[in-house]
Amino acid sequence: MYVFNKITVIPQLPERIRGLSTIANNLWWSWNTEFLKLFKTIDIDLWEKVDKNPTKFLNLVSQEKLDSIIKNKSFLTEYDEIYNNFKNYMESKSTWFTSKYPENKSNLIAYFSAEYGLDEILPIYSGGLGILSGDHLKSASDLGIPLVAVGLLYKNGYFHQEIDEHGIQKDHYTKLDIGTLPILPVKDKNGKDMCVDIDLPKATLYLKVWSINVGRCKLYLLDSDIDKNIDEYKDITLYLYGGNQENRIRQEIVLGMARHEVTKKIEFKSNYIPYE
Repeated sequence: MYVFNKITVIPQLPERIRGLSTIANNLWWSWNTEFLKLFKTIDIDLWEKVDKNPTKFLNLVSQEKLDSIIKNKSFLTEYDEIYNNFKNYMESKSTWFTSKYPENKSNLIAYFSAEYGLDEILPIYSGGLGILSGDHLKSASDLGIPLVAVGLLYKNGYFHQEIDEHGIQKDHYTKLDIGTLPILPVKDKNGKDMCVDIDLPKATLYLKVWSINVGRCKLYLLDSDIDKNIDEYKDITLYLYGGNQENRIRQEIVLGMARHEVTKKIEFKSNYIPYE
């Protein structure tokens, strides 16, 4: 028997709880954790198996479980309350920023950082800087500050330390499975994956742009691991603080130069204030 292709069947959310997908794809839940209790109610064993990843959970949960849970009145009551809170939060026009600075409502603040610590399911941070940057985004969202963030997509993340049987420390990387994470490709006006480019000594570097919803804020991540790049340049954004000194410098160049290309193409239609 020959296997020509692989077919993945994703369960269909009943219309009654369609909002689960909307919230799962917004990191709002990372600091509004009451939402996560809903997944435990649907299938606690699967919830633990997917390491508390809402997006992955919705890809793997059985259709039977979904069809059954909409008959649970207490679940639906809790779901309605959480979904309405999220919807009101996202649609609110009355925030700290709009009341404090109503004349600046058309401005945007561009925020740049090498790492963002938003949740454990997104290991694109290593420590203090990442946690601080992630908290800035979450606070900006709560305050209604018109902030848009730009960073790098480290598909192999930051290394995990392991000790082998001889007591020797080894670095272990785990490649991100983008399809199971709340990360979406940004599309251009023609519906194609958006890319920005900058000139480097050996060739033009092309960077695919991805986005993450963080409450009311957007985080855009730049990815060099695409076919258009020469092999040497594909690894530039692959590892957080990985590689030699030259690659570290390249990462800083990407964040410093490509950010301007991103701000030209994505929603920076009015004046923006760069913040680092």
